[in-house]
Amino acid sequence: MKALILTAASAALLAMTGAASADQALAQKNACMSCHGVDKKIVGPAFKDVAKKYAGDPKAVGMLVEKVKTGGKGVWGPVPMPPNPQVKPEDAKKIIEWVMSLK
Repeated sequence: MKALILTAASAALLAMTGAASADQALAQKNACMSCHGVDKKIVGPAFKDVAKKYAGDPKAVGMLVEKVKTGGKGVWGPVPMPPNPQVKPEDAKKIIEWVMSLK
């Protein structure tokens, strides 16, 4: 029984890791990683800092998806985030959900 529980837990962890890897690859494919590091600021804030800032905000995912599409300025300093209309809405949502999981 213990072995079955450990196997199921390991499989769940691998599945989550695989999904996270896929979402990070999606961020790389859409050039998000050109300006954002996972845990360090590049041009824009680190993704972990974004997750920390918006943790607990139920509207954060929707707001950040919109910001990916339309761009933004002033929240993280003087450098504006350019709009990214080429990012599909469903891809933007997956990327933002991954970012928010990085707490």
